[in-house]
Amino acid sequence: MKYGGMPAGMWLIYRRSFQRALMLDLKQSPEKAKRIMANAKPKYREIIGKLPEFEKGDIFKTNIVNCAILTSVFLCMDRRPTVEEATVFYEHAMTNFATKAFCRRGGKNKFTDKDIAKMKMTAALKAANRNPYSWNMDYLPCEDGSGYEARFYKCGICTLMKEYGLLDLVPAMCHLDYTMSEFGGTSNFVREYTLASGGPYCDCGYKKKR
Repeated sequence: MKYGGMPAGMWLIYRRSFQRALMLDLKQSPEKAKRIMANAKPKYREIIGKLPEFEKGDIFKTNIVNCAILTSVFLCMDRRPTVEEATVFYEHAMTNFATKAFCRRGGKNKFTDKDIAKMKMTAALKAANRNPYSWNMDYLPCEDGSGYEARFYKCGICTLMKEYGLLDLVPAMCHLDYTMSEFGGTSNFVREYTLASGGPYCDCGYKKKR
């Protein structure tokens, strides 16, 4: 995957919010937080450069790029955070104008014919069969029409973070699904299992808000 384009843009969008969260949530001094981000940038470029390019129609490229940012930051820290610390840190690091705007736009389209068609297309693509850093999922509509579930059997985040010895911190990223659903404003997110915690799959359920 080339560093330019979207991966480079994502670094520019989130580097300040990551640096701020390093200070607020992981208690790094301003100088230390700045140094961590300076060291993380070349590591991020290295991680991105080792990833394959995603297929056209694969909607999960953004997910793996976000994971690469988080991975690069953790690898440049002197102290490994706990899962609890990483969860709070990642939520705040990702909570900026870009994430909120993305979620609001997604919320407006949630449960529309276009949204459902995209879910069905992604389920049929099975991109992780060819790219281990992507995802495989099934689309499961609720029988009562209250929403749908995206059920994942392969997870690119688990693959990437396992390579860098950070598999135990994947739940910090999983938790953001709840936050993003709240920002969207039209769905309640429900989940029972995650692959990262040893579950048979990741169930991402979206129920319509009444």
